[in-house]
Amino acid sequence: MPASSEFVKLCRSQVAIAVSLGAKFSAVYLTQELVEGSEAKLVPIAVYPETSAESEENQGLRLQSSESSTVKPVPRLLAPPLVAEESTVEAIAPERLPGEERSSHQCQGPENVWQQRRQIVTPLIHEGAVMGLLVSGRQDRPWNEPEEAQIQQIARTLALACILDQRSQWMQQELGTSRQIQAQVYDTMHNLLHQFKSPLTALRTFGKLLTRRLVPEDKNRNVAFSIVRESDRLQELLGQFDRTVDTGEAHLKLRSGTSEKAISNVESIRHSPLSLSPAANLQESCFVAEVLKPLLISAEAIASERNLKLLADMEADLPPVWANDRALREVLSNLIDNALKYTPAGRQIYIKVRYKAADGDRAGYSQLPAIAVAVSDTGSGIPPQDLEHLFERHYRGEKAQTEIPGTGLGLAIARDLVRQMQGEIEVFSPVNPEWLPSAETNLLYPTERGTTFVVWLPVNK
Repeated sequence: MPASSEFVKLCRSQVAIAVSLGAKFSAVYLTQELVEGSEAKLVPIAVYPETSAESEENQGLRLQSSESSTVKPVPRLLAPPLVAEESTVEAIAPERLPGEERSSHQCQGPENVWQQRRQIVTPLIHEGAVMGLLVSGRQDRPWNEPEEAQIQQIARTLALACILDQRSQWMQQELGTSRQIQAQVYDTMHNLLHQFKSPLTALRTFGKLLTRRLVPEDKNRNVAFSIVRESDRLQELLGQFDRTVDTGEAHLKLRSGTSEKAISNVESIRHSPLSLSPAANLQESCFVAEVLKPLLISAEAIASERNLKLLADMEADLPPVWANDRALREVLSNLIDNALKYTPAGRQIYIKVRYKAADGDRAGYSQLPAIAVAVSDTGSGIPPQDLEHLFERHYRGEKAQTEIPGTGLGLAIARDLVRQMQGEIEVFSPVNPEWLPSAETNLLYPTERGTTFVVWLPVNK
């Protein structure tokens, strides 16, 4: 990677320090990437005096082997990553150094320069990698040990700065690539959203036509109403999904300097009723029965298709609860969907809704009047080691090893929404008999296993 302007400025400042120590010329060279079969070349980054770099003979230094050289050895320079080989004895022999005319003692070879200690060639090494050279020289006097130590410290500073500069540039390139990929993903998402809207509109239209053509006595009329209702739900989720994609794009533009529209989009998604944001107000008044009954119609149709038995037991005249109907529908829909998904054919699913008065013997949310909605299945149950992680996002535990599809998000979303409504959700595995339908209901399958989820919602009085 080419040196950044910040690194060039640093090199110039370090060269200036070398000049302050008495150097009549000083230069920082970096290695140029090697091509197989070619000589290694050094590219000047900062040179003092600057005019010395303009002459043709100073456009770079070539590595020359010196088998008989007695000068101080310099590690061999390789293309990045540059590794210093301790067994290699080679020296840098400049054909002509910046700011210095060729003299008779120089024509005899670089040994005389080193012997007179008037030229210091220090490799830029960091963790065994050689990135370039710091060359400093003068004609009036040799370098003493303290001055050489300061030159070596400058070289170490430049080596570390070179590594940091290259890593910074690499990270900037990776960030740019990541943003480009993210922008392409957003474009693809917009295309899919646009294509999704047409069949969704058609599905909703077909559902409405069915509700008009089917007589009230027809049992399939409820199914037609369910098609319309679920289409409306998909439309709501699609709208939220569309806003989420727009917010992601707005966030990218915001980081690039775009302003109020981006912030407005971010705020709108944060305050969406199903945004899972703590700022969202989901405490409204609604009736559990009005939310649950349409879900039961759809669930019964699915259960019948899968050879399952759905038994519901809901008290009459239940008081309203503090909850958002859309959020509560999402919660109960997730729990019922899971029960349908994890219950084998031929077994049962139980749903029970009860009003619970304040009970001082129970902890937390149960100390206040509440309505409890319990969903129980008769599947294989949840292993104890999975229970403590059950509400973590993307966690599926043992279920991930089965062929049953899932993302591990439903329960995490349900718990977050319930908590925003000042409620609580608990889980029992095996099922808790307290939440099964009343005793007079015939239980068609033993319940030694299975799982019960109970959602507690505060009563609105």
